[in-house]
Amino acid sequence: MFGYRTSETFEDDMFSADIRDLGLPSIFQKPGLRAAALALRFQASRHTVQKYRTRIFSGVSAPFAAPEPGSGRNIYYCHTPPRFLYDQKDHFARHVRGSPMRTRALEWFRTAYEAAFGRMDVVVANSQTVRERIRTFLGRDAAVVYPPCDIDAYKWIGQDPFYLSTARLSPLKRVDRIVDAFIRMPDKRLVVASQGDDFEMLKRRAADSPNITFLGWVGEERLRTLMGQAIATLYVPIDEDFGISPVESMAAGKPVIGVAEGGLRETILPGETGLLLDPAFGVDQLVEAVQAMTPGRALAMRSACEVRSVLFSEARFIAGMHAVVGK
Repeated sequence: MFGYRTSETFEDDMFSADIRDLGLPSIFQKPGLRAAALALRFQASRHTVQKYRTRIFSGVSAPFAAPEPGSGRNIYYCHTPPRFLYDQKDHFARHVRGSPMRTRALEWFRTAYEAAFGRMDVVVANSQTVRERIRTFLGRDAAVVYPPCDIDAYKWIGQDPFYLSTARLSPLKRVDRIVDAFIRMPDKRLVVASQGDDFEMLKRRAADSPNITFLGWVGEERLRTLMGQAIATLYVPIDEDFGISPVESMAAGKPVIGVAEGGLRETILPGETGLLLDPAFGVDQLVEAVQAMTPGRALAMRSACEVRSVLFSEARFIAGMHAVVGK
C-alpha cells in the first residue's frame, strides 16, 4: 500500500505494517501545491506499482502512479475529479492566494491528471453525484460503489441537549452558517467537533455565545460517543461528493439536518432520516430546521436512520468492489 496521510485524518492503527507513507515536506503542504507535489511522489512510484497485475487507485493524486495500459489492470476509485480544477475552480481561485508557481503547478496537474485518468481500465465513482461530474468534466462513465461506513461502531447512546457538527471548517462546508444559526438560538447548544482553516475565525465569531463549543479534531472513539449522545447532526456542504458523516450519524440513530444537493440526496431520506434544506438556504432556514428537529422528532427517526445506514455498510462496499474487480 502506497499513500499519503495526515494525523488529522488517519490514525496509526488504521494501517498495516507494510504501508509506505510517501510523505511531503511542510513547504509543499499548502493549498494549490500539495496535490501537485504529492502527484510527483506517486508518479515516481510507477515502476514499483507496475509489478502488480491489478492496481486500485483512490484519491486525487494516486492515479499518477498508474502504469501504461496493457501492463496490468488499472482501477480508479474516484471520490471526485479535483474540485479545484473543475466544478469549484472559481471558488478556490477566490480563497487561495495565487502565485506564478501555484498557477504553473495547477496547469501541469490538470494535464497530467487527465492523462493519468486516461490510463484507467475501470473507473468507479463513490456516488451518483461524482459519476455525473466524471461524465461532465472527463467525458467518461463510471460504475458507482458507495464508500464504506463501519456502521457497527456507531451506537445510539441517548439524547444529551446538544446538536453536533463534524464538518471540516472550510468555506465549502458552510459551518459558518451553522454557527450563525446557533448564535441566534442561545437556548440551543451546538458542539463543533472539527477543525480547519476557519477555526479561529469561527471561534471569534461565537465568542459571546456560550452555547457554542469548539472541540477541534477529536479521536474516533470520542466522535462516536458524541454522535451517540447528540439530538441530531448538521451537515450542509456545497454539493458534497458523498459525505460519510451523515451515514455515521444515521448509524448512531441520529437524523441529519442537511442540504438537498450532492451526495446527501443519495443518503438522507427527507422527513424520515433527516431534513434537507434548499441549496439556496440561509441562516433563517437553518434556524427553522433546528427548531423543527426537536428531541421527540429526532427520536422518532431513530429506527429509520439505523436501517438506512445499512445500505452503506462495509459489507456492501466490499461486495460492490468485488463485483468490479472480478469482471
